[in-house]
Amino acid sequence: MEEMEEELKCPVCGSFYREPIILPCSHNLCQACARNILVQTPESESPQSRRASGSGVSDYDYLDLDKMSLYSEADSGYGSYGGFASAPTTPCQKSPNGVRVFPPAMPPPATHLSPALAPVPRNSCITCPQCHRSLILDDRGLRGFPKNRVLEGVIDRYQQSKAAALKCQLCEKAPKEATVMCEQCDVFYCDPCRLRCHPPRGPLAKHRLVPPAQGRVSRRLSPRKVSTCTDHELENHSMYCVQCKMPVCYQCLEEGKHSSHEVKALGAMWKLHKVVRDQISHCTVKLRQTTGLMEYCLEVIKENDPSGFLQISDALIRRVHLTEDQWGKGTLTPRMTTDFDLSLDNSPLLQSIHQLDFVQMKASSPVPATPILQLEECCTHNNSATLSWKQPPLSTVPAEGYILELDDGNGGQFREVYVGKETMCTVDGLHFNSTYNARIKAFNKTGVSQYSKTLVLQTSEVAWFAFDPGSAHADIIFSNDNLTVTCSSYDDRVVLGKTGFSKGVHYWELTVDRYDNHPDPAFGVARMDVMKDVMLGKDDKAWAITEGGITKGATIGVLLDLNRKTLTFFINDEQQGPIAFENVEGLFFPAVSLNRNVQVTLHTGLPVPDFYSSRASIA
Repeated sequence: MEEMEEELKCPVCGSFYREPIILPCSHNLCQACARNILVQTPESESPQSRRASGSGVSDYDYLDLDKMSLYSEADSGYGSYGGFASAPTTPCQKSPNGVRVFPPAMPPPATHLSPALAPVPRNSCITCPQCHRSLILDDRGLRGFPKNRVLEGVIDRYQQSKAAALKCQLCEKAPKEATVMCEQCDVFYCDPCRLRCHPPRGPLAKHRLVPPAQGRVSRRLSPRKVSTCTDHELENHSMYCVQCKMPVCYQCLEEGKHSSHEVKALGAMWKLHKVVRDQISHCTVKLRQTTGLMEYCLEVIKENDPSGFLQISDALIRRVHLTEDQWGKGTLTPRMTTDFDLSLDNSPLLQSIHQLDFVQMKASSPVPATPILQLEECCTHNNSATLSWKQPPLSTVPAEGYILELDDGNGGQFREVYVGKETMCTVDGLHFNSTYNARIKAFNKTGVSQYSKTLVLQTSEVAWFAFDPGSAHADIIFSNDNLTVTCSSYDDRVVLGKTGFSKGVHYWELTVDRYDNHPDPAFGVARMDVMKDVMLGKDDKAWAITEGGITKGATIGVLLDLNRKTLTFFINDEQQGPIAFENVEGLFFPAVSLNRNVQVTLHTGLPVPDFYSSRASIA
């Protein structure tokens, strides 16, 4: 709706139309403003004299008076009647919206009629301030022009909607009328919301509150922000670097970053490139005017006065066609040339070429010799393997690094487990009771050597391990080389073994050294991320036994068969029922949960019970 506002303002006074009349050129004027720009013509130009001379031109035909120097569109700003001494040359005036208008005629003689209805001087002429076409009035004067009642209705609706739009933006239900607007917050407030949300104290006391109408205008006419330097935030841009094509401040010039570059005044460069800005401004103004005309047409269509609508419909159609022709003929025509003077500066490139140093490349060196595995230093412990290697004694080509590869323990493909400069590596996390193949190769910038001979490694059949202080709860107390544990808390705490199992059959035992006040310890297996501050088995990350004859001196055996995916428990060499858990698959660690009333000791490196081995072989 705001784009339509210019359509609703008189081109002479710049205010909303008051009693608008329609000129034959389809433009509108206030009736009072039309009277102010009347000019009296010589007698020979009157309608009567023209009719007497036999001219068939209508009273409302346009006169090409602009061709007769009645009004000059040149930049001199003067309009005159050529050839008539009675019509002195008089400077033009400008309306508030920039349209040139004729100076007001001499004040009419005293009359009892209102200024709008008072008779106009005989032989008067009026020139449209928008299209500059002139018309000599007949005896009816301004009463001969129809009144634009539709335009008056559109103005009334527009002013009502504009006044209604100034409502409080913070009212939750029915918005009240806004009384102030904060320029910093950009929010309209009613009095209750202003006192509640924008009290005049603290940091808000410095905010500027203005009337709502002034706030609406300030939103549209916000001042242009001053551009500051990105490198020196406290300095404004004052110069333009031609070489870097960017605005700079004076500190940029003093610090040497642009000291040797060609710089020009920022204002001069702005004027030099103003052609593009003028083109954009021209298109923007034209687009705003066209948008306003469209919105005005839509409001006219809503009019329910048939006679008023038919009165202006033809004129409105002509204006739309005229605007359409203007867009097609020249509005979007570029106002700047597409030719540019381009010059290629190759001096930096030539300088870089002259500074190049050409050197003769040395012949490529051979690849390093195949490394040798030192069998006397290679060993296995539990599920870890340590390997050592060296370069051949007579090798003259140095190696920059080594690549160690192992298979999967089942004769599968090799995979890299170490890449680096060291000549010794320990690989952890292998499967128990498994056979691995290992090999090593060296590399440098030229390439990679051949593989060494394959070394066969056998991991331990049974696991030797202790409890892990690193992953245990802070209340767990360790002793006996981390084989014995107890707790300092009355609450259950979890401790894990140091070795995890994901393959094979494994068996270990725990003896109860102290058992006071029925503490309910739990024994079993768990994943690494099991909860450490609750009893074992309370979450889905642990599998354990908690009851069944556990007393002081009892021995609890845990049998984890990952080949059959089962978990079985024993107390004093007696199996506790059938298989406790099935479908056990993944990586598991031995686990115990206890409190301060319990102390247990771990026993590892034990073979699988004979009866279970024989049962497994039969199955």
